Amino acid sequence: MARNRYYQGPPSDHFDGTRFFNPGQPPTDRGLRDLIRWRLAGETARWPRSVPVTKARPAARVAGLRVTMVGHATLLIQAAGINILTDPIWSPRASPFRFAGPQRVTEPGIAFDDLPPIDVVLLSHCHYDHCDVATLRRLQAAHAPLMAMPLGNDTIVRAAVPGARCVTGDWWDRLTLGEGIATTLTPAYHWANRWPSDVRMALWSGHHLATPAGTIWFVGDTGYGDGTIFGEVRARLGAPDLALIPIGAYAPRWFMAAQHVDPAEAVRICATVEARRALGIHWGTFQLTDEPREEPAAALAEAVAAQGWAADRFVAAVPGSVYEASARP
Repeated sequence: MARNRYYQGPPSDHFDGTRFFNPGQPPTDRGLRDLIRWRLAGETARWPRSVPVTKARPAARVAGLRVTMVGHATLLIQAAGINILTDPIWSPRASPFRFAGPQRVTEPGIAFDDLPPIDVVLLSHCHYDHCDVATLRRLQAAHAPLMAMPLGNDTIVRAAVPGARCVTGDWWDRLTLGEGIATTLTPAYHWANRWPSDVRMALWSGHHLATPAGTIWFVGDTGYGDGTIFGEVRARLGAPDLALIPIGAYAPRWFMAAQHVDPAEAVRICATVEARRALGIHWGTFQLTDEPREEPAAALAEAVAAQGWAADRFVAAVPGSVYEASARP
C-alpha cells in the first residue's frame, strides 16, 4: 500500500488510512482513458484571451461584512475588522509550471500591492487553482497571515512556505481564527492532489465562517452527489448570511459531475442551506473545462429566475466587484 506523505491518522468514515474519499458517492478518480476520451471529443469552447477588469482598492478595515471578488475562488472577505482571503492565486497560471497550464483570462480584481492587511487565509484543498504556493509565499512575506485548511494540506504549505502558521482540521472541526471569529470545515464532494502519485492524500473542504458581522459559507469545490452534506450544513451550522458557491468548470458532465456542480445544482445548494444571499464563484478566470466562458453566469441567472427568486439573491461574482452583506436581524 502507498504511504500517505501528507497525513498520518486513524481511519474514519472518509479516510481509509491512506487516502481520503467521499463516502457513499460516485468516484472522482479519472484514468488516462477517460482523459483521452474527453480531449478527443473536441467540444472545448474557445475562450477570449483576456477580459478587461476594473480593479478595486479595498479599505484597510471594514466594520460590517463586505466581499470583493478577486477571481476564480479567490475572494477578499472583510468582516468586523478582520481581512480574510480564500484560496488566493495571483499567479498568471494555475499550474505547477510557469510555462504551461491554464492561463488567467481576467487579471486579479485587486492588485496584490493594494491588498489591505491580511489576517487569515482559508484553503479548501491542494489543487493548483486553489493552493498556489507562489502567492502564499508573497502573502507570508507581506502579511504573515494565519492559514486554515483541511488535513494534510499543512504539510504541503509548510514545505513550500517557510514559517507559515497553519491550523488544520477534519470535516466539522471548528478552528478559532481570532477574537470572535472561527471557521468550521464543511464536507465537500471533491478530491485533491499535487501529482499523479498523491491522489486524495490531502483532504478537501469548505469553510463556514462565523464572525461578529455575520456568517459566510465558502463552499470550496464540490459535486452535488446525493445532496446530503448540504442539508447537514444547514442543520448543524444554520443558514449563512452569504454563501460563496462554485458555478463553473462543469462540462462535460460525464467527466465533471462528481467533482463540480453546475449552475442549476448551485442554486439547489443555496436553497437547501437557505442562504440569505449567494455569489457564484469558480468561473471565468481559468479555462479548466469545456463550457463557454459566459455560460455559467447566464445559466445561473436562468436557474435563479426559475426558482422565483429576486435576481440579486444569487449572482455571478465579477472580478473587481464589491458585494455588501449584512447579518440577519
